[in-house]
Amino acid sequence: MVKELDGKVAIVTGAGSGIGHAIAQTFGTAGASVVVNYFGFEAEARALATELTACCARSIALRADVSDAAAVNDMVQRTVKEFGTIDVLVNNAGIESPAPILDVAEDSWDRQLDIDLKGAFLCAQACGRVMRDHGGGTIVNISSIHEDETFPGFTAYCAAKGGLRMLMRNAALELAAYKIRVNNIAPGAIATPINLQTLQDPAKVKELSRIIPLARMGKPEEVAQVALFLASDLSSYVTGSTYYVDGGMVRFAEPL
Repeated sequence: MVKELDGKVAIVTGAGSGIGHAIAQTFGTAGASVVVNYFGFEAEARALATELTACCARSIALRADVSDAAAVNDMVQRTVKEFGTIDVLVNNAGIESPAPILDVAEDSWDRQLDIDLKGAFLCAQACGRVMRDHGGGTIVNISSIHEDETFPGFTAYCAAKGGLRMLMRNAALELAAYKIRVNNIAPGAIATPINLQTLQDPAKVKELSRIIPLARMGKPEEVAQVALFLASDLSSYVTGSTYYVDGGMVRFAEPL
């Protein structure tokens, strides 16, 4: 059976845990050589790269802070040196730090925008240049339903994800000439380490089940399957769009 990403080279940022980890694993089993990027979760990232090399295609783990242009460029150069090209980029690395808007510290605002938005830009730019010179590729940004939906107490995070929506749209238009497709995935409530506090609060889990039409939180693997579609030729005529993976949460409404 032909695998969807046979012979492809993919970078997945923030792949030491959660959604990024699931995407890297899914891509590896689909035939790709995966660069498992990490900043935290080093042991998990290295273990995954070892696992994928043993079962599927040669993969490596690379540490890089995506908000640092020099670190991003080094990661991209090392990837090209190791594998010859880059076919797929998944901008998954992200953080959130809740605070009321009147209490958000400047350094907290800067760090969230630096990783969640600037980091995606830096990686897309560096990988996009390689893709342009090698005949095309695909970029998948892991955004959030909060690129559209408000989230009181998470203003910096929402601003970053809203910016990522427009970054994707502009990039899709500018890069189409180079056969580079760009799309966003907008997860809703997914059971990952970033949502650990929510997962440990029965009242919050119950409320989520009430406001999510499919009545449950999602799994990282369910996001990874959509990422696989967008990274593969199955989506060869798809660019410039956001795909919600949220159980219908962004459409929730109650009758008066």
